[in-house]
Amino acid sequence: MRVSRLCLSGFRNYDSAETELEAGINVITGENAQGKTNMLEAVYMLTCGRSFRTRFDRELIGFGRDSAELRAELYSGEREQKLSIILRRGAKKRISLNGVKKNPGELSESLRAVLFCPEDLNMIREGPAARRRLMDMAISQLRPGYVRLLADFNRLYENKTRILRDYRENLPMLDTLDEFSDGICRVSASIIRYRASFARRLAAAAGEIHREFSGAGEVLNITYRTVGTVCNPEAPAQEIYEWLCEHQRTHRAAELAAGQCLCGAHRDDLEIEINGASARSFASQGQTRTAALSIKLAEREICLAETGEYPVLLLDDVLSELDARRQEFVLNRIGGGQTLITCCEDEQIAKKTGGRVIVVRGGAIVK
Repeated sequence: MRVSRLCLSGFRNYDSAETELEAGINVITGENAQGKTNMLEAVYMLTCGRSFRTRFDRELIGFGRDSAELRAELYSGEREQKLSIILRRGAKKRISLNGVKKNPGELSESLRAVLFCPEDLNMIREGPAARRRLMDMAISQLRPGYVRLLADFNRLYENKTRILRDYRENLPMLDTLDEFSDGICRVSASIIRYRASFARRLAAAAGEIHREFSGAGEVLNITYRTVGTVCNPEAPAQEIYEWLCEHQRTHRAAELAAGQCLCGAHRDDLEIEINGASARSFASQGQTRTAALSIKLAEREICLAETGEYPVLLLDDVLSELDARRQEFVLNRIGGGQTLITCCEDEQIAKKTGGRVIVVRGGAIVK
């Protein structure tokens, strides 16, 4: 699974650019603000139809332009394929694979990617939402039906939150509260089951990678946390649903008083510890980066085990703030599939990886 050729027109700061990509390591180099990360963003869009940097497609269209297009030649499913994404201001994006219209949720069937960018350090530093996003992005590529579950949950959650917030001014709104609560419990049961299974596999893989990464000097533990009444988050969905309903019954009055939804998958978290201490509270900068990278490399291993193919690995500014030994570990670990890695030290990295160097300057590929 790889991208063989990438063509960008009007995407971010790329007026018109085209490059071939190696099946192995591709080193994207250039000064800051020249378009290195934009190239990774374009490849990531090929896997899910959306950016990892913004929710709004209009921000992906270059200044002064009305449209942008991403075209790629892929090797997937043991054959060459052609993918196109067209963005137009004020219109819905158009996605086609081999000339056939597709929706974003179908793209991961042809191309999957694991991304590391500096913002991913937030999965260690920030609150539960960042860690739920980690799980959701990874699971969505492996289980296309999971995307629909998330969409259903978000719709139910938004409606229930609106009721809890506004019912005092419109009491009849409470007539539908229990219906939305039941829906949240039912959808949450399936989401929790997916997340718990993924978290168990992530903990095992990331723990081993982190042990090697740190020279056996640190132990990384990852524990999935969900609603307290859920005795076993990997139990059948019906059992989880019943446990969630029990929690919902005992918290209904508290929800009405607080005006907030207190039961559901939006309460989930991953507890990340290094040597038994909370990584969020006590990890150093280096420990934070090492843990985050270990988790991302573990995600890649899970995808390989699940599908039999490495996902494309996208590494943005991955080597900064790592000492020489840990840089060497990362570079030795990224073989086996296609990798796109951005950096400023092209000669050094290229020599270590043997990869192809792509030089980006001012939104143009100059080498």
